[in-house]
Amino acid sequence: MILIFVAFLVSLIATLGSLFFSEIMNFVPCSLCWYQRIFMYPLVFIFLTNLLYPDKSVFKYSFPLVFIGLIISIYHNLLILKIIPEKLSPCVNGVPCSIDYLNWFGFITIPLMSFTAFFIIFIVLFLHKKKNCL
Repeated sequence: MILIFVAFLVSLIATLGSLFFSEIMNFVPCSLCWYQRIFMYPLVFIFLTNLLYPDKSVFKYSFPLVFIGLIISIYHNLLILKIIPEKLSPCVNGVPCSIDYLNWFGFITIPLMSFTAFFIIFIVLFLHKKKNCL
């Protein structure tokens, strides 16, 4: 139960953080940011529902969203780090995906925060699954 609470808390902080950056700070999200949001936002409700009505199948419901969101965030970070060229970016209209709105301490970017959130939830889900399989 504590692991699902951690996953809920991380997904809630990530969701509120992304809304803060777009609605309060007026940072316009790029296409990859939108895709990551699409996979993060439902996790808040999945984990909250699982906290209220425990179900051992939470891994099955949430893992596909976490995995796809993690892959997108890895790709986005590779674009920001210029490892993948800009021409391979899906951001053709609007804000380029390689724009760096935020750069704390020279390395903390919004895509890195997204990656961190997805990665923590990924690890927590595997720990939860391992605990339930014992």
